[in-house]
Amino acid sequence: MQIKSNKIDGANAEIIATISMQEVNTNVEKIAKELTKTAKIDGFRKGKVPASAVKKQYGERLVQDAEAEALRDVLTKGLAELNITKESLIGEPNVTKFDKSSDKIEVAVRVAMRPQIDLGEYASMVAPFDKPVVADADIEKRIIDLAQGQANLVDVEKNRKLVAGDIAVIDFEGSVDGVLFDGGTAKDFPLTLGSGQFIPGFEEQVIGLKRDDEAVVKVTFPQNYGGKELAGKDAEFKVKVNKIQVKEEIQIDDALAAKMLPGEEDNSVAKLKELVKNQLENEALAKLYNETMKPALLESLVEGINFDLPEFVVEQEIDMALNKAATSMSEDEINELRQNSDKLTTLRESFREDASKSVKATFIIDSLAQAESVKVSEQEVMQTIYYEAMQMGQDPQKAYEHYKASGYIPAIQMSMVEDKVLSKILNTKIKKV
Repeated sequence: MQIKSNKIDGANAEIIATISMQEVNTNVEKIAKELTKTAKIDGFRKGKVPASAVKKQYGERLVQDAEAEALRDVLTKGLAELNITKESLIGEPNVTKFDKSSDKIEVAVRVAMRPQIDLGEYASMVAPFDKPVVADADIEKRIIDLAQGQANLVDVEKNRKLVAGDIAVIDFEGSVDGVLFDGGTAKDFPLTLGSGQFIPGFEEQVIGLKRDDEAVVKVTFPQNYGGKELAGKDAEFKVKVNKIQVKEEIQIDDALAAKMLPGEEDNSVAKLKELVKNQLENEALAKLYNETMKPALLESLVEGINFDLPEFVVEQEIDMALNKAATSMSEDEINELRQNSDKLTTLRESFREDASKSVKATFIIDSLAQAESVKVSEQEVMQTIYYEAMQMGQDPQKAYEHYKASGYIPAIQMSMVEDKVLSKILNTKIKKV
């Protein structure tokens, strides 16, 4: 066996070898001899099967197994020459050449390794910055908003016109082309005007009505409405206003603080404002991180840290981008790509730069997570999926099982690691007051 190994770069290597047919035949004899101990062939007792009978029974399969064993030897010896451990490999070795002739097999095997990454002074890529400041008016507004969620409703005695923010207690009856439809009728329904709870245009036509008024509200269901039988249809609602209600006026005082901070020793207005201030600051900081600073930091890391990428990982990322693009193509466009290999190649190459950046970012985040000792357990992923499912009114267990069955858990876990590690770096750059 002749082997020539070549380290292409820090993440890719190639092993070129010539395997003599004598080596393959030797492997065939060895494998056949091993099978004589366990093979079951009619006419022979177990353990007494001659090698000639095994070779006749298994034929081409023996040759294939012998060639596979020779390929494994090529890989083992090639990696030893390159001083590469199997643990450092990424993905499966790729046999790019397998030319078989009467006396030899010429092979080429590509392997990819986990790249060595010098992160350098990565924290210096972020300039120190001020934590977002929250205005007193914003704190008071948040407290009022929170309190109003628990506020009692009171009837408006004066029969005035409904305005945005009022709760109109209404009866309504909806029809399309004069025919009532399911779910279109209710009695004493409390509708907060301006909430956007109903079909676009409905609430605007209720504003201005008074108690005991009756009106016909005309609307059009959105094209993307959940019920297909109503999507895009014109509808009429007969509406009667039974009551006008408002939420009781809120006073920010110790009584409100005690109500909103049950179980707290310090349930004063000052404590309530302090907690709400912290909440608003964290929300503002999260918004700043997610919309501006994290994307900018990740882009700086990708631009500033250089290393070689495993070729096959980049190719996989390109394939994913190409498949995603194909989902929005017409059948004619897809057929054109099938028939025009040059056009397909050009389209595929158009994704290379973004794919390389994406792969590079993934390796950087992985290295940063190790450097910063950041981990996300599957339990944390489960809790996140459960919380988001509950927020959307879905069954948490079913949502988690769907993600797991679809193979999305590792991607969600990686996204959470990225979020954690970038936040950790950014947190160290907040200027101390």
